[in-house]
Amino acid sequence: MRLAGVAEAVILAWGWRKRLIAFAAGACGALALAPLDLWPFVVVPMTVAIWLIDGAVGTTAGQRFRAGFAAGWWWGFGFFVAGLWWLGAAFLVEADKFAWAMPLGVVALPAFLAVFPAFTFGAARLFWPAGATRILVLAAMLGISEWLRGHVLTGFPWNVYGMMLTGEVHLEQVASLIGLYGLTLFAVAIGAAPATLGTGRGVGRWAPSVFALIGLAGFFGFGLWRVPSGASPVVPGVKLRLMQPNLSQDAKFNGTHGPAILEKYLELSDRATSPENPGLQGVTHLIWPESAFPFLLGRTPGALSRIASALPPDVTLITGAARAGEALPGESRPPIYNSIQVVNDEGAILASYDKVHLVPFGEYLPPVLGTLIRAVGLSQFVSVPGGFSSGTRHAPLAIKGLPPAAPLICYEVVFPGEVTPRGPRPAFFLNLTNDGWFGLTSGPHQHFAQARLRSVEEGLPLVRVANTGISGVVDAYGRVVASLPLGAEGVLDTALPRRGPATLYGRAGDAVFAGLVVLFLAISSFTRRRRRQRT
Repeated sequence: MRLAGVAEAVILAWGWRKRLIAFAAGACGALALAPLDLWPFVVVPMTVAIWLIDGAVGTTAGQRFRAGFAAGWWWGFGFFVAGLWWLGAAFLVEADKFAWAMPLGVVALPAFLAVFPAFTFGAARLFWPAGATRILVLAAMLGISEWLRGHVLTGFPWNVYGMMLTGEVHLEQVASLIGLYGLTLFAVAIGAAPATLGTGRGVGRWAPSVFALIGLAGFFGFGLWRVPSGASPVVPGVKLRLMQPNLSQDAKFNGTHGPAILEKYLELSDRATSPENPGLQGVTHLIWPESAFPFLLGRTPGALSRIASALPPDVTLITGAARAGEALPGESRPPIYNSIQVVNDEGAILASYDKVHLVPFGEYLPPVLGTLIRAVGLSQFVSVPGGFSSGTRHAPLAIKGLPPAAPLICYEVVFPGEVTPRGPRPAFFLNLTNDGWFGLTSGPHQHFAQARLRSVEEGLPLVRVANTGISGVVDAYGRVVASLPLGAEGVLDTALPRRGPATLYGRAGDAVFAGLVVLFLAISSFTRRRRRQRT
């Protein structure tokens, strides 16, 4: 079937056929995400999006908006269901408490997120030009809606469309200039370019596809220029040991398992990996994952004493742990923070960082919805009465023997432009996480891919330790230096790569993205005026 026939079938589809086409096209976009990273599939959802909006007809502006809104909702629903299905695994960790609510994660959340592209399709239809520049309109408006999705209601920038172009390390380097949201503009424009092959006339219908290929070649060439040919230099005198315990989630948060969990960590941490690496001797820093213990480490002196007895002299432990703050007057209990804590070889906690960007419904219940949610029998997943409290600010973490670190706990790492503290530029990202909630699904792969992209954007290496994986070290260009696979137990000895040069995105943030949005819309507006003058 010729491409023109496919385009005509999509544009003229109606009713359930159009909804099914939109859903399937959106779902195809998930093939371009981790772990498959089949980035050429970006063409399917974006090209079909153009044709869906072309077919959103009506005699009034309101009818056209509603037609575009409906097509965009089904398109977005397909994308988010296919990309976020793995969220259902979290509801089965404590199935007796949460299994009944699985549709909230697998269906309700994608249904809500689909509202963002729905409004985009509807609004785009109101300003929909003829010809190739409608590709730029869609790119600009989807870029704006993705930025809003990453910021509204604390934000959820998971699987932003720009992630479809990050499966190849050279292709993603342009994020050092324009960031994830800027990359989204080009992912949409490049993916939608073939739409004119099915709807245009004459030689001009080839122009968008030719420009898309030139753009891809330019991105790849920039990546070849930016990424050094050899290994990145390392920080001298630093030998990291990353410990990935691969504990089941139900065991990890059972308080009665606390002593056994600590002993497992210590035994695994001291495991010999080769004759040259006979355990903790020679290691400078041992790193454990997020929320490592089912107890408050700072209020469990026996655990600190046991850690001190196991650490060789001058070895520092960096670990995730719940931390109790000071109770305010009139409060019945102290605030509990999800923290990173630094412990020396004498068992003293030298420094802490408290997670700032908590996971709604996972670590706390939003105040506005909390009463309603509790009324239907739902609580946050983490078993902390009242939920975790939020830290006050992103701050660098001072660790003896290491350059300044930018600490990030769990999904704090997925927020572009919000991962470095104010002040002097840090030397690396330290990301402790626990993706054990999601089992051996695509979720942890997507999380690791987004963490990698922060290294590209900011020019900073990443040290990431996860309970069940993926743990590893990434250099300042997004290249994986060493890693432990998902679902494996083990330790990883590695050096710390040096930071790279400061990036344009690291200095300017999303200002470049905003400028590109204006440019895309200006080109479309100028072309529309020229076309009207000719007619």
